[in-house]
Amino acid sequence: MSPQQRVLVIVPTYNERDNLPRVVPLILGQGDAFHVLVVDDNSPDGTGDVADAMAAHDERVNVLHRPGKQGLGAAYVAGFGWGLQRGFDVLIEMDADLSHPADRLPALVAALEDVDVAVGSRYVGGNITVVNWPLRRLMISLFGSWYARMITRLPVNDATGGFNAFRRGVLETVGLEKIQSNGYSFQIELKLRAWRAGFALCEVPIVFTERDSGESKMSGRIIREAVWRVWKLRLLDLLGKL
Repeated sequence: MSPQQRVLVIVPTYNERDNLPRVVPLILGQGDAFHVLVVDDNSPDGTGDVADAMAAHDERVNVLHRPGKQGLGAAYVAGFGWGLQRGFDVLIEMDADLSHPADRLPALVAALEDVDVAVGSRYVGGNITVVNWPLRRLMISLFGSWYARMITRLPVNDATGGFNAFRRGVLETVGLEKIQSNGYSFQIELKLRAWRAGFALCEVPIVFTERDSGESKMSGRIIREAVWRVWKLRLLDLLGKL
C-alpha cells in the first residue's frame, strides 16, 4: 500500500450500538491509511451517539447521520459520495456486525494493485468459508449468488457479498445516481455495473462469521427484491441501458 494512499471503510449502521465500539478499533488497527465513515440511519438504540463519541476522540472516524432507515444501498451511495468528495483513493464496504474480518482489509487493498474491484468472497474455488450460519441462511446465500450469476453472467462466485473494495475511479464512472437497488441486490447491481463498464474484478478469500450481537437485517422483502431485480438488471444490460 502506498503511504500516500487513503482508504475509507464505510460502515452502515442501524441499531449496532454494541458492535460499533468493537469493529471500529479493528478497522483502524489495520494501519494509518484506514479511515472509518459510520453511516447511521437515526438508530433508535443510540448508535449515532456512540459513533459521534468515537469520532470526537479520533480524527480518522467520521459520522454521516441520515434522518431515518432508508436502506443499505442508499447508505452506501451516500457514503461513497462523502468519500469521493474528500479525495479517498479506495472505498470499502463493510458490515458493522463483525461478520467481515477486519484483518482482511489490507488484502483487499493489495488486490487493487492489479484489479479495480476486490470482492471479499465466502465462496472462492468451491470452498464455503462461513461460521455459525444456520443451514437455511447458508442455502439462501448460495442460491442467491448462483441465481445472480446465471441471470446476469457476473463473473464472481460471491455476487451478493457485502465486503468489497473499489478504486475511486470505479465509483466515479458507474453512475451511482442510476443505481435503483436498495437491499442486498445493491451488491449485485454495483458489481454488475462495474464489470459491464469494463473494470476488472477479483475475489479475495475471507471467513465470514455470523454476528454474535444484535439482529440480522435480512428480511423476506429484501430477498424478494433481489429475486426480481436481477431480471431487470439483465434486461437493462441487454438493452445497453445499464
